[in-house]
Amino acid sequence: MKSLILYPLLISFIFSQEVDLNALELGKRGNDYRVWIYFKDKAGSEKINATQEAHQRRLKHGSRIDYNWYDLKINSAYIDTIRSLGITVENESRWLNAISVICSENYLDVIAMFPFVKKIEPVKGYKKKLFKVGEDIHPSSREFDYGNAQTQIQQINVHELHNQGYTGEGVRILVIDTGFDLSHNAFQNINVIDQWDVINDDSETANQNEDEQNSNQDSHGTKILSLIAANMPGELLGTAFDAEFLLAKTEDVSQEIQQEEDDLVAGLEWGELNGADIVSISLGYFDWYEYEDMDGNTAVTTIAIDIAVSLGLVCVTGAGNWANIDWYYIAAPADADSVISVGAVNNIGEIASFSSRGPTFDGRIKPEVCAMGVSVWHVSSNNTTDYVTASGTSSSTPLTAGAIALIRQARPDLSPMQLREAILMTASISDSPNNTYGYGIINASEALNYWSTSSISDSQVYPVSYNILKTYPNPFNHNIRIPIDISEYQSISYYIFDINGNHVVEKRNYLASNSSNRRIAWDGKNKNGDFVSSGTYFIRIDGVDFSESRKILFLK
Repeated sequence: MKSLILYPLLISFIFSQEVDLNALELGKRGNDYRVWIYFKDKAGSEKINATQEAHQRRLKHGSRIDYNWYDLKINSAYIDTIRSLGITVENESRWLNAISVICSENYLDVIAMFPFVKKIEPVKGYKKKLFKVGEDIHPSSREFDYGNAQTQIQQINVHELHNQGYTGEGVRILVIDTGFDLSHNAFQNINVIDQWDVINDDSETANQNEDEQNSNQDSHGTKILSLIAANMPGELLGTAFDAEFLLAKTEDVSQEIQQEEDDLVAGLEWGELNGADIVSISLGYFDWYEYEDMDGNTAVTTIAIDIAVSLGLVCVTGAGNWANIDWYYIAAPADADSVISVGAVNNIGEIASFSSRGPTFDGRIKPEVCAMGVSVWHVSSNNTTDYVTASGTSSSTPLTAGAIALIRQARPDLSPMQLREAILMTASISDSPNNTYGYGIINASEALNYWSTSSISDSQVYPVSYNILKTYPNPFNHNIRIPIDISEYQSISYYIFDINGNHVVEKRNYLASNSSNRRIAWDGKNKNGDFVSSGTYFIRIDGVDFSESRKILFLK
């Protein structure tokens, strides 16, 4: 049977060119290659069922994309054909329509000639990077509710939202990390909806064997989770302790393996399918990349983040702890266009020396915001009663994710990009952002009120229809159409700005009718007729009685 599958494909191989091994060199593992195999289509694929929570979130907050495509599995015949060569499939991604494998050089040429294969790209080798700096055990208690966590909570004004009754109830948070031990007494009331160990492919995310115990596999994730979920008054209250939680274990701390970035994508897809509203990721990748790759469009985890946001998730990730080393910059997926990347400050708001800086290679400000990431109060992973301090953007990230959960609870109508805008525009230096602090320290209380006080009011309903076609994951290439519905025949003006606020395109007195197919088109060129650089742009449409702005992402 195998020969029947491969025979016609091997005939075509005789007349084909070989794979460019130089392009795949970064995926080499000894004598073999670790690669992503991307497929051309999903013809005949089965549909996986999303949870009701996922459907509701997508309908309310997702972009106008083909959700059904993302829910289709990879065509099983394509995977079976690859496996028939004796190749082990390491990971599958519905969103990317791709699988990752390890295979010999001889098989690469065969795979490339399969008519259903779109491209082959290397899975680049790396060293794992957790955002932890260090810790000291300090068991103690205080008389007030937050205990030693009071500073980290009050610095970002989360306590004000708690006082208003917002504690995360009804909001589903996906935490992706190294594993989670829920035996600490601060987790006794945690509401865990589901767990998945992507590494071992089971539902147990705590340490499962002696090797994991010896490597403290679940230590990092346990401490990170506590900053959102802990509920021990007088010792530690997390930022959103009444939220629902999905826990994904994706990072192997015991060895230098090349699968963790793939696993993160798998964990993100799983969490989205199970109804996550917000994801907190205190992991990052740069060892196999060049700074030029931090452009928002290259790293597989970065692409996955943009897809997740287009499906209605708010994505929060650490900026990284590399400002003191040669790398210096933020790392994937913090370079994503639609992510909220978080830097670290100390208790008086000074940037931590280790906190990674921007900009992205294409010139965007990074990180987006900051929160406390120096001597932050966590649960201890060594026993069920103690607490520790630890430092890193690993800590500032879940504090921020939990704060956003409170805003989502209060304002379930806001989209991920609206929540992102609220967080950025109310941060401490939003009027003068830079590549050290981003837009500054978040202010959860002010962010909650942003859309009620913003000049762009919720009551503004024009255009009532807005769509960006051909989005994957949210970029467009060369042609974009923006359908608009207006109440009557009128003259409008539209403007396109780059990320720095410079005019790229300007057209005034454009006559528009209330025709259902009225649309504005842009070919990705500036007013001089030259293609603009890949990156983020904003379009603003002004009419007689409305003004509406939207973000678009151009990819050459």
